Amino acid sequence: MMTFITLIARNRLAAFGGVMLLLIVLLVLITPWLPLADPNITETANRLMPPLSDGHPLGTDALGRDILSRLLWGTRISLAVGVAASLVAALIGSMIGIVAGYFGGRTDNTLMRGIDMLMAFPYILLALAIVAVLGPGLMNALYAIAIVNIPFFARNIRGVTVGIAHREFIDAARLSGKGNLRILASEILPNVLPVIVITMSTTVGWMILETAGLSFLGLGAQPPQADLGSMLGEGRKMMLNAPHVATVPGLMIFLVVMSINLLGDGIRDALDPRLKSGALSRPAPFTRIRRRHKPLPDPTNDDALLSVENLQTDFEVGHDTYQAVNGVSFAIQPNECLGLVGESGSGKSVTALSLLGLVASPPGVITDGRVALAGRDLLDLPHGDIRRLRGRDVSYVFQDPLATLHPLFRVGDQLVEAIRQHQPMSRADARTRAVSLLGQVRIPNPAHRAEQYPHELSGGMRQRVGIAMALANDPQLIIADEPTTALDVTVQAQILALIQNLRREKGTAVLFITHDFGVVSQICDRVAVMYAGRIVEIGPTKTILETPRHPYTRRLIDCVPRLGEPDNEPVAIPGLPPAADALPEGCAFAERCDLAEDACRQGNIELIATDTDRQVRCIKPLGIPTPSPQGVTR
Repeated sequence: MMTFITLIARNRLAAFGGVMLLLIVLLVLITPWLPLADPNITETANRLMPPLSDGHPLGTDALGRDILSRLLWGTRISLAVGVAASLVAALIGSMIGIVAGYFGGRTDNTLMRGIDMLMAFPYILLALAIVAVLGPGLMNALYAIAIVNIPFFARNIRGVTVGIAHREFIDAARLSGKGNLRILASEILPNVLPVIVITMSTTVGWMILETAGLSFLGLGAQPPQADLGSMLGEGRKMMLNAPHVATVPGLMIFLVVMSINLLGDGIRDALDPRLKSGALSRPAPFTRIRRRHKPLPDPTNDDALLSVENLQTDFEVGHDTYQAVNGVSFAIQPNECLGLVGESGSGKSVTALSLLGLVASPPGVITDGRVALAGRDLLDLPHGDIRRLRGRDVSYVFQDPLATLHPLFRVGDQLVEAIRQHQPMSRADARTRAVSLLGQVRIPNPAHRAEQYPHELSGGMRQRVGIAMALANDPQLIIADEPTTALDVTVQAQILALIQNLRREKGTAVLFITHDFGVVSQICDRVAVMYAGRIVEIGPTKTILETPRHPYTRRLIDCVPRLGEPDNEPVAIPGLPPAADALPEGCAFAERCDLAEDACRQGNIELIATDTDRQVRCIKPLGIPTPSPQGVTR
């Protein structure tokens, strides 16, 4: 509950709306105990007194009734009617939507055709017709407003339910023996409940406004009872000689509806799990940079295409800080392929995204380090230069192609856009280039596939489209985040051969993120092993795979099954990686390492050179009798 309130408080507009609504609600709740005049007593001698009159802070109306008293009692009634109408509409509409979406078929058609009939009438005219049949009155206005809003709830909830009803966990519930009623109550309802709450929070204000509209026309609250709409209707005839009679209730309607809508937007965002970690803000086009100090250029890496030094990226969520990347340093030479391996959650993808400022901010923040491409620090470049560099000098193959390809555009058009963004080329030439790229990544019938949408392609084909997009502008560096995960072994071999040919013909460098040591041994010149946001070992692929120096690297290799060696059973690594917001002192792998000692849990374990071309972050590197005492900084 506190987290929910904190998320709303971070949204300043929602917090303002919540505070305003809370003050109004508290005021109307204590109205019966306030020293106010009777709202229905008329005093013609005191008619149309202006605001700040003696005994009447907001003045009086045409019958001498106290406007402040009528305002508070009228607000009390308007709020009650609006909330009650929302509850009735949400209850009935949600039930219709859930039943129609879950059962489908004839039930769905029957219920939704009835909803369509209601929606065929303009909702205000329908509400007027209902009140005309039932007769004027506050309760009848409540029924009318609730009925005309039922279709809004029914359609929203039905759409969400249809998507949930075909999910695997619903099939599992059926297989477990649950009946339809239990599935609706225990599986469907908890998943649609946030949507119901969000819909209610964003429609209560409109229902209050609609109720006020009916009362304004004389179809809601009847004299002498007052609500905000009837007060506004009574004051419209005196706008010239006594404008305060209509202005005061109009201002209260504005404040109530505005505060409810602002708070409703905040509730919607706070209940959306995709927005919780983003502090309710739209991600910036470039990762926020707040470096503790500006690093100096490293002359030893001047010949490197990409030089990364002490890169640190954190996720700041509320008062918690998650150290996703914690002091990563490496260099990639032209025409070199560096493999980045490690368990899920070790920081590989965040490291790659940080290089181009693609980590979502909020909550991501680059807090230290230097990323130099051909000698230029990318973290110092203006955003315009970074945009021109992305996709041209450095391209990215994302891990999930379905999430990165636009669902509403054909894949050929997306390739054409990527090409023309960086090259002065006609649309026809770019189209020819796009079809050629699809053929290069082994997509059959590329001209036809270019006319299809992402959802019409298989997962492997979407991945190949992403690779084709990365190759579109002949980049100097390709960052490939598990590009062959969704491919079968034959196509994987073809893609790896394509990357190798690209390196050989154009000198392209590659940062290759993968879990597959077979791919690492086939394509990577060097490999960097990551654990808990840090590189624990880096060096030539062949020597690291044959003689790993870090215990974590050895345990990773031991997890890989080996064909032709049935007696060599893979051994899982015990335990779990440490939490990114509570990294231990010393070696983060110590709690899972069978060689750990007290010194491993103290100080800062540095990345030291154990051979001429490899480094390891360990005080007792494997295969070295006497570990270097310089490996520990106490």
